Amino acid sequence: MSNENSDNKVNGVSRRAVLAGGTALTASLFMPKNLRAQDFATADINTTGLAVTDDTVTIGILHSVTGTMAISETGSVQAEKLAIEQINAQGGILGRKIEYIQEDGASDWPTFAEKARKLLVNDKVASVMGCWTSASRKAVLPVFEQHNGFLYYPTFYEGLEQSPNVIYTGQEATQQIIAGLDWVNQTKGAKSFYLLGSDYIWPRTSNKIARKHIENFMEDCKVVGEEYYPLGHTQFNSVINKIRLRKPDVIYAIVVGGSNVAFYKQLKAAGIDPTEEGPIVLTISVTEDEIRGIGGENIEGSYACMKYFQSLENENNIAFVKAFKEMWGEDIVIGDVTQAAYLGPWLWKAAVEKAGSFDVDKVREASPGIELTTAPEGYVKVHENHHLWSKTRVGRAQADGQYEVVFETAELVEPDPFPEGYQ
Repeated sequence: MSNENSDNKVNGVSRRAVLAGGTALTASLFMPKNLRAQDFATADINTTGLAVTDDTVTIGILHSVTGTMAISETGSVQAEKLAIEQINAQGGILGRKIEYIQEDGASDWPTFAEKARKLLVNDKVASVMGCWTSASRKAVLPVFEQHNGFLYYPTFYEGLEQSPNVIYTGQEATQQIIAGLDWVNQTKGAKSFYLLGSDYIWPRTSNKIARKHIENFMEDCKVVGEEYYPLGHTQFNSVINKIRLRKPDVIYAIVVGGSNVAFYKQLKAAGIDPTEEGPIVLTISVTEDEIRGIGGENIEGSYACMKYFQSLENENNIAFVKAFKEMWGEDIVIGDVTQAAYLGPWLWKAAVEKAGSFDVDKVREASPGIELTTAPEGYVKVHENHHLWSKTRVGRAQADGQYEVVFETAELVEPDPFPEGYQ
């Protein structure tokens, strides 16, 4: 459990300095500051036996910090801890400082379910920030629904789900997959696609949606290949040879975790270079976090469709990046899921203070309509379906490991987790 003093050092920088770095970001969030615990009697704001005292409230953090998914999920943990530190610096929630219990899902879906049950049943946490893969989310979902827990899930995902016990802070398929395919078709003239993914729920369902969109909604377009490989797979030469033979306009890649390192290095070694003529590489799974392992020189020229890139130039993001680097080191990078994870504690804080209670049922009822004008990605709003209104962007990978934003939607894209014609 976190119980750190605000003067403790992080990477040689005092936590007070870290929190000061986020002041511009959090100065106008949600509710009047200095809400006092004595104004909110514990018996009134916690009627269901959650881990809430007169001074503290405990939440869970549940991500993989070991195994193949650690390369992707570590940033989410860092972002959630930064948000917690900043919220506590403002006085906490309803006058109570946030403490957390962190569990490791270890890139193993049964372990995620086991740890979720521990957090909800044994630790009585008031909410959980967690999961990355859809497989881990699907594993814990019955646990959250059975025990009426509340999960903030940060990853872009395939949609086709809506739970009263989850707030989805990443994008669903219509906000990411469809927008990216339309962009590459309309701006690059792409007509043929080779679909590639890791072998679990998210890539398979996402590519099912992608195939339906390509074949049914994009004129004269076709899928020329589709392949899946286990998590942790590192030998992609066979599929790369197939890609070379079939010569698609677009390699649509949904490879996740550590497999990305092998895939992009082998792609380049095979002479498929997105900076030159040849197939366009379009991914919805490689954020700046993964590029740290891949190496910018191995992915330069590829495109990614997401809602957030570290390179966004707005005041919110500049302050966020500054605070993040001060807490976790100057060489750190921030990807889409990391930013979406950062939103979780803030959205929960807003819902709790709107509800005037930590009770899950009341927080759930208060969540739709919550607005966050200070999100690093820009303005977001919680939809009634528990997903976020957000913009969609396309970035082109640079040698330095960052993305250059080449497209963004003019308006927020409404989340539609059950799109007609794609199920």
